[in-house]
Amino acid sequence: MTSADWPAPAKLNLFLHVLGRREDGYHELQTAYQLIDLADSLSFGLREDGEIRRLEGPPSVPAETDLTVRAARQLQVAAGIRKGADIRLSKRIPIQGGLGGGSSDAATTLVALNEIWGLHMPVERLAGIGLPLGADLPFFIHGHSAWGEGIGERLTPMDLPPRHYAVVFPGIGVSTAEVFQASELTRNSPSLTIRGFLQAGGRNDCTPVATGRYPEVARALAWLARRGDARLTGTGSCVFAGFADRSQAEAALYGLPGGWSGFVALGLDRSPLQDRLAAERARQGQG
Repeated sequence: MTSADWPAPAKLNLFLHVLGRREDGYHELQTAYQLIDLADSLSFGLREDGEIRRLEGPPSVPAETDLTVRAARQLQVAAGIRKGADIRLSKRIPIQGGLGGGSSDAATTLVALNEIWGLHMPVERLAGIGLPLGADLPFFIHGHSAWGEGIGERLTPMDLPPRHYAVVFPGIGVSTAEVFQASELTRNSPSLTIRGFLQAGGRNDCTPVATGRYPEVARALAWLARRGDARLTGTGSCVFAGFADRSQAEAALYGLPGGWSGFVALGLDRSPLQDRLAAERARQGQG
């Protein structure tokens, strides 16, 4: 049995403040997560022998280190079961682009296999299983645009104004670990409220590090800034600008330099993963 077409949507960080470094080495953050309609796609085949195999995926990511494989194995251990899965991953989200693709793939794996293996774990349990793999996994598992605090895992759902986003990927990846370990990263932003963000916005504290260490990211940000309110998402490398309608976002990408790629994305409040989950439960007669 194969269960196909499970979406793993991308996200934008509309702002990202680093409030300080915690004793455990992680950083205290504040951010606004915006889901967008760009998504990877995953399919899962049930195995009864306990093996977890990635049959398709990005060649640049070894199967054993792929977050989908690691997430499936952590779910196996947490549930204490011997069921396995064949995983096929079709990538559309740029790798190391700050769009959360790897975390979203892992979150979709947990949500899908929870259903396929008949585990019926509650969403908070799945979020706890996923958190060690990435601070934004709980966000993708809950599946709603949100205000994030802590290391990004404390979530308050948000309904954000409709926007179309012009997103530019400058053809390189940025290491999240490198940015957060950088000595030049400021770690003293004041705490912000949701009301304050909605009224005045915020910045991305990782921007000076990413642009200082990766000149192509700096070029992309400067290029898009001539067309809109451009900013970095996550730790980079993608940059984005929001617009009131699709035609404006498309116009902002006109004349994109060679070696870069760009796309227009619609902001979403609800993840398409939630709709796919509802369809799976309806198919299994769970209502």
